Amino acid sequence: MPLQDGRNLGLVLHQFQIVDMSEAIQIVDLFSGPGGLGEGFSSLPGKPFEIAVSIEKEASAHRTLRLRAFLRKFQEFPSAYYHWLETGTAEPDWASLYPEEWAAADHEALCLELGKPDTDTVLAERLAPLKGGRTILIGGPPCQAYSLVGRSRNAGIVDYDPATDHRNFLYDEYVKVLSALKPMAFVMENVKGMLSAAVKGSDIFEAVLRDLRAAGYTLYALAPQACEAGDGDLRPRDFIVKAEEFGIPQARHRVIILGMRDDVAERWPRGYSPRMLRAKDQTTVQDALVGMPRIRSGLSRGDGAQEWLKAVEAAAAKVLAAIANFETEKSIKLKAKLDLVTPAFVGVSSTGRRQIARIDQNTMPADLRDWLLDPQLSSVPNHDSRGHMESDLARYLFVSLWGAVFGISPKASDFPADLAPDHANWESGKFADRFRVQLANKPATTVTSHISKDGHYFIHPDPTQCRSLTVREAARLQTFPDNYAFLGNRTQQFVQVGNAVPPLLARRIGEVVLKSLSMAGV
Repeated sequence: MPLQDGRNLGLVLHQFQIVDMSEAIQIVDLFSGPGGLGEGFSSLPGKPFEIAVSIEKEASAHRTLRLRAFLRKFQEFPSAYYHWLETGTAEPDWASLYPEEWAAADHEALCLELGKPDTDTVLAERLAPLKGGRTILIGGPPCQAYSLVGRSRNAGIVDYDPATDHRNFLYDEYVKVLSALKPMAFVMENVKGMLSAAVKGSDIFEAVLRDLRAAGYTLYALAPQACEAGDGDLRPRDFIVKAEEFGIPQARHRVIILGMRDDVAERWPRGYSPRMLRAKDQTTVQDALVGMPRIRSGLSRGDGAQEWLKAVEAAAAKVLAAIANFETEKSIKLKAKLDLVTPAFVGVSSTGRRQIARIDQNTMPADLRDWLLDPQLSSVPNHDSRGHMESDLARYLFVSLWGAVFGISPKASDFPADLAPDHANWESGKFADRFRVQLANKPATTVTSHISKDGHYFIHPDPTQCRSLTVREAARLQTFPDNYAFLGNRTQQFVQVGNAVPPLLARRIGEVVLKSLSMAGV
């Protein structure tokens, strides 16, 4: 059957080495972070996708990425891995224990920075045998220069020139690999702020789309609400995928671009358009965190069970006095909740700041339970609390009480004067939600790398714990399985989690990509 432009199909197949679907499709994963996007694709039943090369420049994220690559070399994870996770002992020397599997992981996951001459040399060698074959390219160029927060921060830098900030043009490195590799398809992910980013009046997003099309690809938007008119008529907002619509316990909105090589897209049946299907129900914070052991917050000074109990009881007394000045009905509701919470402080204080044993998780939605939990794992790694200043404990307690009673996170205007922080801009309106509780019965707000700096935007919904989220809780909201270990110090772990693509969302995207390739008969 001839293609629409009259080219001979046999010639195209020969040119791009399209072979039997029984052969795994090779993935090249750029800007990989800890591997969320690759994890989703490689988890599909039957293993239709296999990661050939992944690249991450940050050392701790690369360690996490390589460890996961190592584990994928096994039909079942080694018992030594589970022992390490559950005991918290020093990480085993995997290279000595499993030299073949570790060498394969080391070959797959590369610690390199795109755009550097040495990286270009290595990539050229690694991509050569994959060029034009059964490959796909995935990844998300770092987003600091596109994000609204990043742009606001840059605006405060004297003599900042976006035209000389290389982070604005890291997508060029992605396009360079795309043009050299000529994969059957690609997936590019980025922050929503990319849609409005500009350099010297030139729209960044339009430049990205233009360059991707020039590389020989037809572009598609995966969101259900996307315009059906076709590639050239897609609106920028059509590319926004809202994670909470697809069973992810987090309101994470990201730009997702699917590109199909022109010769592949031309083989689709008339009228076919790739789309993700919305989940029937939203997945909430409570759905994701059910079964997580209760642990107390830490104290930045004089930490200990009795010290914490004394501090949190003092915080409760401060909250009680502060809410007494509220209108009667509001005060009564908050006080009633506080009366239920206060007696539980004694029990929580005895648990410590790190608790690995899980509790009953039967109320977790079945599909999420199947994804997150590992029956071989009787504990949860990366679950230890941060230390908080005593002055913040009352604010954390108040915010979590408010969320539990009223179903929303309080704004600065809702705070009693006695609990307001000593910030010059507290009443300016710029930081109205400086202290934000994650609501149990709703998807979380977007988990970002900012969680590494402080926990004020990520307060746990349970007032008895009086703390911010742990790395593992943030990882669950990002849908990383409990057996996914994050390496590096806690700050680095938070950054990895916050910057990642939710693996379960990546799996949903991978399902669409696989179906689309199948529809093209490749």
